[in-house]
Amino acid sequence: MDVTSSPGLYPLHRCKTLHLVRHAQGVHNVAGEKDFSNYLSEEYFDAHLTPLGWQQVDNLRKHVHETGLSRKIELVIVSPLLRTLQIAVGVFGGEGYKDGTPMMIENTGESNRPAISSLNCPPIVAVELCREYLGVLPCDRRKSISEYRHVFPAIDFSLIDSNEDNLWEANSREKKEEVPTRGMKFLNWLWTREEREIAVVNHRGFLRHTLSVFGNDCHPSVKSEICTHFANCELRSVVLVDRCMLGSYPATINYPGKFPNGLDLPSDVADEKLSNGG
Repeated sequence: MDVTSSPGLYPLHRCKTLHLVRHAQGVHNVAGEKDFSNYLSEEYFDAHLTPLGWQQVDNLRKHVHETGLSRKIELVIVSPLLRTLQIAVGVFGGEGYKDGTPMMIENTGESNRPAISSLNCPPIVAVELCREYLGVLPCDRRKSISEYRHVFPAIDFSLIDSNEDNLWEANSREKKEEVPTRGMKFLNWLWTREEREIAVVNHRGFLRHTLSVFGNDCHPSVKSEICTHFANCELRSVVLVDRCMLGSYPATINYPGKFPNGLDLPSDVADEKLSNGG
């Protein structure tokens, strides 16, 4: 049977739902559209969101609340760059800050935004594996973790080993074929998490090259749907399937059936036994 013409079935406990989000418009995006060489400018080091980008954040936040998605997400994974951290807290953070530890302090990254609360929102964890292409472009170099901790007090940066950005190199750009390798390592890491519904906030290049690995066993239109470039602040939900027994999570909502000591035979076999006096 042609696999592209038939549906597929997988046990639910061997799947995770990922809500993939690309960051909103950054100042580097605007400058780069005018002149691509602007991406090389130190002016856009660790680029922040534009005012339009923050409007896109507000629109996405409204969407995830209206659809009920905000109540389903158990964990938010974010690339540790300013623009992705801003959208992660802007979309998935709590309502207006009053007390406690804020998710983001006031006016972080020239946002002209009030502080964002950490109350009643999923944990947000920064992970280096889902960063944008590494090297050369200053917009893709991050600040120190100590600086981020100051302005994003409630984000968990404990999984990042180095305070300084030791992954970014000024004269060496990560190869295209290295990005999906890193992406697959990231997805395999997700299976070590117990959460089943996860938002991942990161970058167009990382998403494009990681997702290009998938969909080859599907109809071409499905492959296209998976691999199409992400727009600024686009959210796309996918199901990650564990085909290789990477996870070890029990089927918590399955039910074994069968009454104690009851006959547990297919109906045709049972009919045959009864007709034979068995």
